[in-house]
Amino acid sequence: MGRYAFTLFTSAFLLFGVQPLVGKFALPWFGGTPAVWTACMLFFQAALLAGYAYAHGLVTRFPPRRQAQLHLGLLALAVGVLAGRALLTGSPVAPGLEWRPDGVEGLTGRLLAMLAATIGLPFFVLSTSAPLLQSWFARARPGTSPYRLYALSNAGSLLGLLSYPFLVEPLVPRSLQGWAWGAGFVVFAAGCAACAWDMKGRVGEAAPSEAVAEDTEETERPGAGRTVLWLGLSACASVLLLATTNQLSQDVAAGPFLWVLPLAIYLLTFILAFEREALYSRAFFSLLLVVAVGGVTRVVLEGPHTPLVLQLLAYCGALLAGCMVCHGELYRLRPAPRHLSAFFLCVSIGGVLGGAFVSLGAPHLFLTFAEYPLALTACCLVALVAMVVHPTGEELTGRWRRMLRIFMLAFVVVGLGVSVVDFRREIRLTARNFFGVVQVLEQGRDDAAKHRFTLKHGAIVHGVQYTEPERRKQPMSYFTRESGLGLAIAEHRRLREVLGLPEGLRIGVLGLGIGSSAALAQAGDRVRFYEINPKIISLAQGEGGYFSYLSDASARIDIVEGDARIALEQELERQEPQGFDVLAVDVFSSDSIPVHLLTEEAVAVYRQHLAPHGVLALHISNAHLDLVPITLAHAQAFRMHATLVVYEPKDASARSVWVILSPDAEFSWSSTFRGAVASVRRLELEGPPSLTWTDERGSVLPLLRRGGWVTEAREVLLPRAP
Repeated sequence: MGRYAFTLFTSAFLLFGVQPLVGKFALPWFGGTPAVWTACMLFFQAALLAGYAYAHGLVTRFPPRRQAQLHLGLLALAVGVLAGRALLTGSPVAPGLEWRPDGVEGLTGRLLAMLAATIGLPFFVLSTSAPLLQSWFARARPGTSPYRLYALSNAGSLLGLLSYPFLVEPLVPRSLQGWAWGAGFVVFAAGCAACAWDMKGRVGEAAPSEAVAEDTEETERPGAGRTVLWLGLSACASVLLLATTNQLSQDVAAGPFLWVLPLAIYLLTFILAFEREALYSRAFFSLLLVVAVGGVTRVVLEGPHTPLVLQLLAYCGALLAGCMVCHGELYRLRPAPRHLSAFFLCVSIGGVLGGAFVSLGAPHLFLTFAEYPLALTACCLVALVAMVVHPTGEELTGRWRRMLRIFMLAFVVVGLGVSVVDFRREIRLTARNFFGVVQVLEQGRDDAAKHRFTLKHGAIVHGVQYTEPERRKQPMSYFTRESGLGLAIAEHRRLREVLGLPEGLRIGVLGLGIGSSAALAQAGDRVRFYEINPKIISLAQGEGGYFSYLSDASARIDIVEGDARIALEQELERQEPQGFDVLAVDVFSSDSIPVHLLTEEAVAVYRQHLAPHGVLALHISNAHLDLVPITLAHAQAFRMHATLVVYEPKDASARSVWVILSPDAEFSWSSTFRGAVASVRRLELEGPPSLTWTDERGSVLPLLRRGGWVTEAREVLLPRAP
């Protein structure tokens, strides 16, 4: 059993260890949004399905010798492909620059094609291991349940996932991760070849389906009804997994930590359900589902500023309970070992259907992330039906059983209603695309002085504009004249006047929103926006008549569509540095940080686009991450001076935190900053930075708020202006 256990564990570790790695390669080129991971998951599930189908066909149609020969040939081909990529591109798994998109159309298709070309064949070979090696083991050990190996395989997957954000990502450069994974694949291939060689010596034995002793388990082929249940249960769990990941990623950061955590819980439910039937209690997990859905409801009502720990407990608790219900019922519907490969094939098909629904179907069917409440509703329905149709002795009795059923039924009804209808009367527009969900809200209609339109991306406000003529052109939210960006622009304007330079600033802004920052510009200025979301551009340019900052602006406005970093890099390649006096980086997707736009390499690109005395204004407001250490590390690396500007108006939703990086030590010591309403402080590192973000290393875990940045930085309060 040793060779099978080792090979299965290694294959599972590699199979799930490579997923966050290739997702991390894809993020910088495809907008850094949660949709990148859902598209990656669709590819992984499809490749897994192809691997299961291959294994099913191999064990049911070919004798042992032929199975071994065919699979040995496939292993050799996969190793050759990895070696060839390593020699030609310098990495076994990293994509080449030819896959970098030029625009924002067809991103999902291009991402899927990139994954197929770079990791497709090795991933396919790994995905065949679970059903194929278990089938071979069933031949070698008649009467021994192969389902234990499936639990071992999931344990390897779980370890591979959890080790990535906590050990691999923070400590190992991305390029070295690719080489280590390639070496691990060679080890796996050797182990798989040993198992195949063992099978090759069993010529003349009956096919696996005829050799397995099945004791008391049924031997008839499962009917269509059971097959449909396999598909439905696995699809329901898959939708809940991806919808939960989307829900978490949109409000913190799209990256391995918040990808891995839900996927690890999903695998844990497989391990528990398939290890032993007694580990799944309908009553317990149904009750846990009721409690967790209540927690999710509270988090949604309180909004994204709910403490991250409480959000994780609620969402992950609901995921654990929902998937445990689905996978527990799935295991109770398992077939006899002779139909093992068909069972796993159906489970894989269900996973792909769930992934396709979230990644391809939901963005066209729903205007919001409605698949999340729908998935929770479906899990409640599964639990309700299971308790009614298949009662067991483990269940609660009497009044408690009836109450639990009533709760489940209520959640099903309410969940369906919430998924279909948004009851907020203030919503005027909702749109969804690859980059998330945006909504326009009309507020204060009964009071002309308070009447305004608000843009929300996910759960976060991304711009507010009043309709009253006196306030319509007034910059609002995070871009007021008292904010860090407002002060940086005002100081550059003062310096030009003092030095007798021509009027007119060149201002660059990464992230358009509703164009609020255009209200800080004056006639003679030129403002160049970089925005990846075409729906945001359309709304800012006046679609629906909600926002008019761009049309009202007296400055010249340019908009570059596409990923800001790619666009800026392409401008440098064309020898077109922009010479910005102020370059603002405001690149949140909902409250999520696209890490690739705040790495050291990204700041190096921004520096090349600055005028000789130009400054970087980094917007780092975030409910869960303390990004000050990253900005201080960049300041030290590029010999710039960091000024922290925290503006806290009475309206807490307009609170903003900016860090201004300037090459001039005197920039923030002027009357502009010393007379500011906002809190203004100079920050200087006292030693080497404890953390920095680069393209090779960029973990969000160390940045989870733990009490501020002053422990590693010297804080200098600016003297107030007289």
